[in-house]
Amino acid sequence: MDYVKLGHTGLDVSRLCLGCMTFGVPGRGFHEWTLDEEQSRPLIRQAVEAGINFFDTANVYSDGTSEEIVGRALKDFTRRDEVVIATKVHGRMHPGPNGAGLSRKAILQEIDNSLRRLGTDYVDLYQIHRFDPDVPIEETLEALHDVVRAGKARYIGASSMYAWQFATMLHLAEANGWTRFVSMQNHVNLLHREEEREMLPLCEAEGIAVIPWSPLARGRLTRPWQTATKRSETDAFGHTLYDHTEAADRKVVEAVAAVAEARKVPRAQVALAWLLAKPAITAPIVGASKPGHLEDAVAALSLNLSDDEIAQLEAPYVPHAIVGFS
Repeated sequence: MDYVKLGHTGLDVSRLCLGCMTFGVPGRGFHEWTLDEEQSRPLIRQAVEAGINFFDTANVYSDGTSEEIVGRALKDFTRRDEVVIATKVHGRMHPGPNGAGLSRKAILQEIDNSLRRLGTDYVDLYQIHRFDPDVPIEETLEALHDVVRAGKARYIGASSMYAWQFATMLHLAEANGWTRFVSMQNHVNLLHREEEREMLPLCEAEGIAVIPWSPLARGRLTRPWQTATKRSETDAFGHTLYDHTEAADRKVVEAVAAVAEARKVPRAQVALAWLLAKPAITAPIVGASKPGHLEDAVAALSLNLSDDEIAQLEAPYVPHAIVGFS
């Protein structure tokens, strides 16, 4: 396993981050396709044994049960000081006022709830899951700063938003002496490259780590176009991300298939190798519901694509609407 610094910090993270949205009590929250604890634990163990030390979850994943499963597994399989645990805040956790968002009340309430579910005194990276236009930015930033000052988080990060919003938040944190974001978790893959226009250059200029979610486009980059899975059939969010660009995306998927066939490797390795070749990318967040998913992700670290292969993969892409910010 390769390790890199998380942006402009001294924190070492594995070149792959295990995304833990796959783990959680099925039917809890928004996902029907998650793996229960018995099914999840072997995959988390496999990740630890492969050298992955970076694990990303969220309070909203499977109504908090993802955090519970991940916390118990990591406690059993490794030492707390050897892993980097990341979680997120923003999504709705209970009905009614103050049940979601980035108010001071919500942030201070949800960090304590996440720590309880994870079974730890602190998280290494506490991230805002989305931008909240209904809360003053200063309120959110000061609350996050207080979370760090209280020792409940080591670093803070952000997720999908417009580059101007992120730049504003970075500026206000610096102007007020508050803790600065060190990472951006955004939507980057061969089917959605719009972040290359502004967000990735901003992150490079500011020393911000980039840890993309959905690096394999919800599995669309890993299989023949018409192949259906339980997740693809029930993943409503995935449909909002990709269904409107099927004609263009199919050509990209075919290009991935052609490179993979020529290389005699699975498509997932090619799609991840393309992402890992981008200078701005720190650690893609890979999901895994089968052992082979992790094996392919680790193998992608050693797959070096040629300039011609990268050009072949990128050639079919056409501009897309921005999706994934809500």
